Amino acid sequence: MTDHGKLSSMLSLEQVRGFVVVAEEGNFRRAAERLQMTQPPLSRQIQKLERDIGVLLLDRTQRQVVLTPAGEAFLAEARRLLALAEAAPGTARLVAAGHTGTVRIGFTATAGFGFLGGFLNQISNALPEVELTLGEQVSAEQFGELASGRLDLALARPPFDRVEFDGRLVHREPLVLAVPESHRLAASGPLAIRELEGERLLVYAPGPARYFAELTARTLAGISYDTADRLTQVHTMLALVSAGRGLALVPETAGHLHPDGVRYRPLTGVREHAELYAVWRRRPANPALRRVIDLLETWPDS
Repeated sequence: MTDHGKLSSMLSLEQVRGFVVVAEEGNFRRAAERLQMTQPPLSRQIQKLERDIGVLLLDRTQRQVVLTPAGEAFLAEARRLLALAEAAPGTARLVAAGHTGTVRIGFTATAGFGFLGGFLNQISNALPEVELTLGEQVSAEQFGELASGRLDLALARPPFDRVEFDGRLVHREPLVLAVPESHRLAASGPLAIRELEGERLLVYAPGPARYFAELTARTLAGISYDTADRLTQVHTMLALVSAGRGLALVPETAGHLHPDGVRYRPLTGVREHAELYAVWRRRPANPALRRVIDLLETWPDS
């Protein structure tokens, strides 16, 4: 056991409280009266405290009890310890009720473009004492973190295991076409999906970007096009669009990014939308997370 651990095991709150009252009163008799006890056991209590920590805390040579320099230093820590002890039951009750605590949230990079900030603000406004911690991960990694208990809430793309997890749709948005500004399709206004016939398109890697790979494949069904680079991150895709490597289908909120030389065209005749879910383990143990889930039950339909 460390010296700190040994000291913690020696001290009792009764000893610490007795010392603080004696220090504040400057007199054993008045301190004993305030503590509703007699003076001899209080004196023995302080003497034991001094023996346990190995330093003299009180100078008893004068008519008034005076703190030694060590006693001055110990008094500040003793008051802090008592304040923590007094606050601990109330803090435990708040945590148990979900009024305070921490919720660990994962999110995809695309969720961070335009949705994440407003989502977090709404939770913080409703639950100001709940701390939110963040980590950016792809959806598959988030589901693994949820299963292991290292993550409380995932902002992720479907599908997910409906037996192990529960979830709610929190955001839904159309796809738009990212076009180099020098391209013939860069003019403003809606664009029919059939106009992409024969174009060179950047596409999503089917492994790490499975959701968007399948979503764009369904969107482009029936269209013949040349396949360019297979990518996993939208911001990388936009950088290559800017470089003239091809066109790309991206979520509408990617328009919050403004890479040089890229224009965004809305699409007509497209029924597919990108969906984002808040996902959590069934029967969550974290009371603060349960408060967030209750809040999500009233979330406006996307």
